Amino acid sequence: MTEAGDFKEFVKQQADIVRIVGDYVKLKKAGAQNYSGLCPFHKEKTASFSVHATRQFFHCFGCGASGDVLSFVQKIENVSFPEALRLVAQKLNLPLPKASYSNPAEAREARHRAILVEIHARACGFFEEYLRKPEGAQAREYLAGRGLDEDTIQLFHIGYAPDSGFLLRDRLRAEFDQDLLRDSGLFSWKDGSRPIPQGSSSAPGAAEEKADSRVDKTDPAPSISALYSKFRNRVMFPISNESGRVIAFTGRALSSEEKAGPKYLNSPETAIYSKSRVLFNLDRAKEAIRTLDYAILVEGQMDCISVYAAGFHNVIASSGTAFTEPQAKLLGRFSKNVVVNFDPDTAGAKATERTLTLLVEEEFHLKVVSLEPGFDPDLFVRRKGKNAYAEALRNSQGYFDYLIERARVQFPIRSAEGKVKAVNYLLPHIQRVPSRIVRDELAGEIAQKLSIDSAVLRQELKHAAGTRSATALKASLEVQVSDAEKIIIRALSTGSGIEADTTRLSRRDGAEEEFNPARQAQFHLAGEHLHLGLATESILEALLRTPESTDIMALPLSEGERNLLASILMREEEELTAERVEGAVRALRRIQLRRKLAEIQSALQAPGNQEPGRRQALLEQKVRLKRVLMDPGLLDPGSSSGAA
Repeated sequence: MTEAGDFKEFVKQQADIVRIVGDYVKLKKAGAQNYSGLCPFHKEKTASFSVHATRQFFHCFGCGASGDVLSFVQKIENVSFPEALRLVAQKLNLPLPKASYSNPAEAREARHRAILVEIHARACGFFEEYLRKPEGAQAREYLAGRGLDEDTIQLFHIGYAPDSGFLLRDRLRAEFDQDLLRDSGLFSWKDGSRPIPQGSSSAPGAAEEKADSRVDKTDPAPSISALYSKFRNRVMFPISNESGRVIAFTGRALSSEEKAGPKYLNSPETAIYSKSRVLFNLDRAKEAIRTLDYAILVEGQMDCISVYAAGFHNVIASSGTAFTEPQAKLLGRFSKNVVVNFDPDTAGAKATERTLTLLVEEEFHLKVVSLEPGFDPDLFVRRKGKNAYAEALRNSQGYFDYLIERARVQFPIRSAEGKVKAVNYLLPHIQRVPSRIVRDELAGEIAQKLSIDSAVLRQELKHAAGTRSATALKASLEVQVSDAEKIIIRALSTGSGIEADTTRLSRRDGAEEEFNPARQAQFHLAGEHLHLGLATESILEALLRTPESTDIMALPLSEGERNLLASILMREEEELTAERVEGAVRALRRIQLRRKLAEIQSALQAPGNQEPGRRQALLEQKVRLKRVLMDPGLLDPGSSSGAA
């Protein structure tokens, strides 16, 4: 037996398959030596997955998957056998021998991923170092203002990216070659750039941008001196995989200037990072989630850090992206109970509904925390304290209690028309519940709370289940989609996501020789968030974040959203001109302004807003909004539409 073979057998002897599998699947004792749980390799409602403690193997009676501890890790982590062996050995704290691979390609891929992880570890240390330097004073002030103490900063390895395009590159270039630095996602470059004089590496700001802009069209591959840091003058939040290894970053801008780029900038997808498969803080939270048997799911990283620092160690974050099926399956390894606490604004409420829908389909048991208006989890914990947050968790609503309350608020049930709209709002959510028994119970509960005959509601549910098709869903969605949204969707689908180099976004100011509809749409949506609250918000958000090489129809969308996207892209009768895209942008501005106007009108009519100063401010804001809506010139791209 080879040395590698000896090590494999040694690892198998040392590993307890029940403990290793238990890191991924919630197991229950099912006999003297057997443990059972829901199979992670196929969808099922009744546990058919078994692990034999003595014989150290697993088998699923549903899909037929079986094997030992190493094949389980290889399959569930989707890695090569040597990588699975290494993962199990690391879980057992066993020293690793020199790795061996079945073929050269496998060895190259594994080495490539390992080096990218090492680059991110070095970058994380670099950012932490600069947070402690004089250059990091503003970043330290920002973090202190967010209530983070030194222990929390160190625990989450928060750092600072200096306002230089070259310092990180120069730190790493001595150990890693150009291709690896490009593949890391930490750097940007101008294709075809010729070498930049070495003396420019210490010149920050405008000098960097000038150097970066020099292009030699005859040189297809940029030299390493053409690379510059993607993250500059930002507070850096590392994103780790389940094992705690840094694989990506989120950078929060410290400057509010337009040239600073988006407020939050995320690493692009790389060989080691796929945002749809990662949950922020899961590496720290997984043991608490397993012990407490529930997870707190928040939207943003600062929300997660603040809640964790307050002592709620079972908190994770979706990092502001739409929750995906792989993330749901990942979370389901540790618990099927989730308390969702997204921001209570309109966009947050819609994100909550999308997340709940997906988790219901994956058979999670759900509750929803609704904080006071104007409070996200981070602000609530800092202002109200951990005891108040614990009380909010205790008062969290069941999934359908939350949705029924939303329906009652949006569609007053005093009239028959309101009841019809409320039922139509709730029916798609009921249909996604896998259990027929649970659907029937929910129908009775909804009928009672909406004052509807339960037999009538059950008949509507039965009828909807029998006749609702993907085509009907697409048609119902299309009715709610404006022409402006369709134009912007078409524009975004022609190019890459917003994570591309934002210095090249179209503004129709003559900077680009050729009109680029995707960049023009990206510029306005990224800067003004015009898509928030729209019926197509999730589609537009997905398109904004899509790398250029991604298949648009493979975006993490629901079936109905994917059908809607396809129907819009199939109907491209008119050419996308700059004027047409600009007109769509103005239309979206009007939609957002009208929505804001309606919110102000509602606030003016609310009993709690009769305080004179508050009422006067609302009236003045209402007048400003109406003035903008009445003057089309104020909605032109080059002018300020921020009168609200």
